[in-house]
Amino acid sequence: MSLAGQLLALQLVIVVVMLAGVLAISMAQSAKSFERTEGRRALSAAETLAAMPLVRAQLPGSAPRMGAALPSVTESVRAISGASLALLASPEQEVVASTSPALLGTRLDRPRSAPAGRSWTGRAPLAGQDTAAAFVPVLNDAGQVVGTAVVARDRPHVLQLAAAAVPNLAVYMGLSLALGISGSLLLARRVKRQTFGLEPREIAALAEHRSAVLHGIKEGVVAVDSEQRITVLNGPAAQLLDLSPDAVSQPIGSLGLPDEVVDALTSDESVTDELVLAGSRLIVVNRRPIVSGNRVEGRVTTLRDRTELETLERELGTTRATTEMLRAQTHEFANQLHTISGLVQLREYDEVIHYIDGLEQDRTAFRDGVTERVGDPTVAAVLIAKSSLAAERGVRLSVSDGSSLGRIGDELSRDVAAVVGNLADNAIDACARTPDPRVHVELMDLPNLLRCVVADSGPGISDTDLPSIFRRGFSTKTGPRSERGYGLAIVRALCRRHGGDVRVENRGGAVFTAEFRREGR
Repeated sequence: MSLAGQLLALQLVIVVVMLAGVLAISMAQSAKSFERTEGRRALSAAETLAAMPLVRAQLPGSAPRMGAALPSVTESVRAISGASLALLASPEQEVVASTSPALLGTRLDRPRSAPAGRSWTGRAPLAGQDTAAAFVPVLNDAGQVVGTAVVARDRPHVLQLAAAAVPNLAVYMGLSLALGISGSLLLARRVKRQTFGLEPREIAALAEHRSAVLHGIKEGVVAVDSEQRITVLNGPAAQLLDLSPDAVSQPIGSLGLPDEVVDALTSDESVTDELVLAGSRLIVVNRRPIVSGNRVEGRVTTLRDRTELETLERELGTTRATTEMLRAQTHEFANQLHTISGLVQLREYDEVIHYIDGLEQDRTAFRDGVTERVGDPTVAAVLIAKSSLAAERGVRLSVSDGSSLGRIGDELSRDVAAVVGNLADNAIDACARTPDPRVHVELMDLPNLLRCVVADSGPGISDTDLPSIFRRGFSTKTGPRSERGYGLAIVRALCRRHGGDVRVENRGGAVFTAEFRREGR
């Protein structure tokens, strides 16, 4: 059944129920009105019958079927009043005169609520009929009760009451049906316009499909309305943002999300593949506003986790660093071979031996110094690779004699290597064009804490840039914004993932201190 048909059927049911209620109330009111009106008429007729001198004089000594005077008077009062029944009873409640012969000689069935010796009107069963009756005592000249006069009228049956109400009821039903049908059609038209012409079953199917799609895709989906309340939150989005499913319908500002995440979810601008840091996760954000007319009704944002990709990129970065180290060493070896070749051509054989011994000592000294102080192979490889790159750019990279780092877990090892490599790259870039460029690295494996300090001899960081240096998208380097400004933000995220943090200060150049919390050993 269509929506219009359902509304019409519902309206018809409501109309029928209401009309049934109206009919019941109308019948009850008619019955009460009948009792009230006919009770007064019956009381007046009964009082007239009881006040007649003939009745007052003959009733005390009368018996059933004795004489015709009392039956004649009783019938006369019944006929004049239009009542259904009239009778006279002796003080012993024996019926001595009645318009219904079947009651003669029987005992008057007086209702319990009718007091003896007093007038009473009400509902009473007489002669097998449900009647509206009036009981009036008959008094003699001395004021003594010598009998009872009763006048009654049959109460209408239910069908008679319903028949009396049918004319008005038909009018009410016609008007109600007309209004109900018109209202149903108008309401169905309005609802279908608001639901884009979809029937309820189609809307239910769309809701089921929407739920299946939202929870079946890998990407996170978040929808925020114009009041900045979350209206849609699927499972992957809740996992990425560390929210519970109860966050739906709550204001997004009350969920404790980082400011940059709140801005990414509530901004009215469209963005594509924007990187956002959410705790220790790097998330790719695509956002589109929901526009109705000229008004923004909300925003829909899709989220993709790039943390795993970043892990692969860091591992690839380690491999790339090794490759670059080999490339730099190849370039360096080529220069050294050219030097050796020249010395051989000059027949300076002793100088050749002295030159080779010096090269071997320098290379071995740095490599041995790193491996003695840094026991983790991944971090050591990064430092050795960065030393070759630094040498190629004319920068001297050194590892502090006080450095001490043992072998650490694979996950922490990758993160520490990524942080060291990132900070070393930034330091080399910062001081490469300065006189006597130097980069100094210190690694300290303290109780429950791993600290990495990278200092350079560059110009340092300006005071205006210090508060923003770790903010996503901020960079002091030139280049496209999409390619800059994420290195230090990722460094901070990696440190915070392990319960630590990173800070920077100026001491003859920029000094970055990154710390990682470790479980007690």
